[in-house]
Amino acid sequence: MRLYLAVAVLMLAFVACTEAQEDSMGQRLTKFGEQVTELGRNLGEKVKGAVEKVQTNEFVVSSRDRIREWYNTMRTNIEDLIN
Repeated sequence: MRLYLAVAVLMLAFVACTEAQEDSMGQRLTKFGEQVTELGRNLGEKVKGAVEKVQTNEFVVSSRDRIREWYNTMRTNIEDLIN
């Protein structure tokens, strides 16, 4: 009789331990998902800031203006040659 009782108690302990591990695994997955989301959000903010910094860089702005001016000059010269 004692053996059956001991086996029953061990089975209950095993089930309780298994359920506790499932909860912790679910919590781990939830935490991992939150970390990935936060990482994506932070990365997005950093990339956006870097792009804005590059777009407002003085060298980039002046180069873009010179290229635009050169393009317009070339277009005008080609149109004059065609006409």
